[in-house]
Amino acid sequence: MQDAIPYKSSRNFSNGHQLFTQHKQTLNMQVFIFAILIAAVAANVAYPKPAYPAPAYPAAYPPKSYDYAPMPYNFAWAVKDDYTYNDYAHQETADDKGYVTGSYRVLLPDGRTQIVTYKADDYSGYVADVKYEGEAKYPEYNKPAYKAAAYPAPAYPAPAYPAPAYPAAYPSKY
Repeated sequence: MQDAIPYKSSRNFSNGHQLFTQHKQTLNMQVFIFAILIAAVAANVAYPKPAYPAPAYPAAYPPKSYDYAPMPYNFAWAVKDDYTYNDYAHQETADDKGYVTGSYRVLLPDGRTQIVTYKADDYSGYVADVKYEGEAKYPEYNKPAYKAAAYPAPAYPAPAYPAPAYPAAYPSKY
């Protein structure tokens, strides 16, 4: 007959008090948060917003509406200054229904002219058509005619600290 082996549970109940204490703290925190939420809701109901009476005197000016009907207009301007290479223009026309058409052009640094023709209204918004005239020209790069200044190499003093007494852990890459 074999010796009887006493039953040993795989559960450890030595920290049972600790588990109970943690659960109690969590429950207390939940109750506390719930109480704070109830207090916030009650405070919102307990203090209604103040109701101000209408003024006892009439308004000095009647309320003004800023909804104006579209006004037709037409304008155009241009700048052409060969000395500073400024060449641009803008023209725009609007009718009494709010339909706007126009165009502008700009001389780009590469020699092309960018022309933007657009139309805008309340239904389709701003619609632009961009075109370029001419061909881009890029100047050749020429080396400068002057010689770069010849500065002497910088002379740094020797470091003030001594060389390390231990060998380097890794070889230097540089």
